[in-house]
Amino acid sequence: MVEVITVVVADDHAMFRAGIKALIEANSAMTVVGEASTGDEAVKCVHSLRPDVVLMDLSMPEYNGLEATRRIAALGFDTKVLVLTVHAEEEYLVPVVEAGASGYLTKTSADTDLLEAIKVVARGQVFLPPTATTLLLKRYKEDESDDKVSLHTLSSREQEVLALTAEGFSSREIGKKLFISPKTVDTYRSRIMQKLGLSHRSELVRFALRVGLLKQI
Repeated sequence: MVEVITVVVADDHAMFRAGIKALIEANSAMTVVGEASTGDEAVKCVHSLRPDVVLMDLSMPEYNGLEATRRIAALGFDTKVLVLTVHAEEEYLVPVVEAGASGYLTKTSADTDLLEAIKVVARGQVFLPPTATTLLLKRYKEDESDDKVSLHTLSSREQEVLALTAEGFSSREIGKKLFISPKTVDTYRSRIMQKLGLSHRSELVRFALRVGLLKQI
């Protein structure tokens, strides 16, 4: 039996939430389990419902989607945040990634890319349009600090797993590419995060960008 992806839609416009809900629930693999019109409500929904994915608007009352994303990430649950906003990547992409979101999608792309983006982040991968990847590369190229030194603490196989994880491949897909089991991939990933002092997959993505392991598409 296929597990259904549970989603919370957080947006302060009721009509937009209704449209997104209809789009999601037309797909039998997904269901909307909650709605929120403020950042505070979004965090409370995650706390009580533990959804797989939160679709997060950035412009909401009480506190905005960026702060709500930070608070959700701090909860330590498996819930992934996919930002869905009218704002172009240039304005908010870096803060959103640093807040712990697993993806960024503009509302103008929702009709074509939303369902795939939800599936990607629900699998624990990162969904970023190619233009967003380019922006992140530019942002982190100037901020390498001691990351190159930290990179050298990783074995060549750990660096391979790190790079493929940052590119969005699942443990199963990485295992196939490297001819190892998914469980071994998870062990490598845990070791990498321990060595680098990281706690979230999104932090692995940022690290890979800064040290040049994630190449521009």
